[in-house]
Amino acid sequence: MNEQVKLQILNKIKEYDTIVISRHIRPDGDAVGSTKGFTKLLRDTFPQKHIYLTDDDFSDYLAFCGGEDEVPPETYAGALLIVIDTGTRKRISNRNYALAKEIVKIDHHIEADPYGDINWVEDFRSSACEMIADFFVTFKDELCMTPEAASFIYMGMVTDSGRFRFEGVTGETMRLAGALLDFHPDTETLFAHLYTEEPSAFALKVHVYDNLKITPNGVAYIYMDRAAQEKFGLNLEGASSVVGELSDIRGSLIWVAFIENLAEGNIRVRLRSRYLGINDLAKRYHGGGHDMAAGATVFSEEEMYALIEEADGLLGEYKSTHEGWL
Repeated sequence: MNEQVKLQILNKIKEYDTIVISRHIRPDGDAVGSTKGFTKLLRDTFPQKHIYLTDDDFSDYLAFCGGEDEVPPETYAGALLIVIDTGTRKRISNRNYALAKEIVKIDHHIEADPYGDINWVEDFRSSACEMIADFFVTFKDELCMTPEAASFIYMGMVTDSGRFRFEGVTGETMRLAGALLDFHPDTETLFAHLYTEEPSAFALKVHVYDNLKITPNGVAYIYMDRAAQEKFGLNLEGASSVVGELSDIRGSLIWVAFIENLAEGNIRVRLRSRYLGINDLAKRYHGGGHDMAAGATVFSEEEMYALIEEADGLLGEYKSTHEGWL
């Protein structure tokens, strides 16, 4: 089935002279890598076409990847829009997306909104970049891969899989990563950008470790209020990333970062887990995502503590009915 869908997408790409590529709001490494890598792949393969990458949002963390294109609204009238790594239309980071003649959706989240005229969704994939790598391998005789495109796509595979540690990574994931490595992406520079840190980052880690809390059943959580964000010079994206600092606590299988968002009058939530799924929990709090990596939003401290209590109950039930969770 998906082989037919991939062929449909390739044929649509061949059909259109103008193609616009977009991703989700608050882009992460997978969103940036998949869209930049696919854009580069298509531009090198079809140099006669007009291929644009646009985004209404921005990621300071990934600024080293470069900027995007300004696309006037009139461009969309006869254009194909390809949206990657974006589960629902409300998360598309392109205010003009509905102006496109046709839309292709390429995504690895659990299907909730099949907004594309063509929808290629594989929620078992570890990243959208894994899907882009698969698309290239499927049609490698027709597509032109370069070290630059391979670097972007590999970046998304690395970041969304936790450097190939998360559940969802398969032998196929590694084979596709190997196919990209055959094109000699600059992994040394890539990892330097992604994983070296300014000295101030270590002070932030100390703050997180000093202020994290753990529930009776082992949910680790941190509340990053506006004062902490200002102290460490963090935007919302940077503050959200602290959830990763909670992942190495033995016995803590769910970890949560709450980020005060004064501009929108809410609290952003980042949920991560090991072994047990938290996507259904996120859905009950205005969010969703993957089984073990999801986002949500709460609108008061009462709602925040209700989420914590529910997560604690979920983890307690899991521990009482499972063994081998450390």
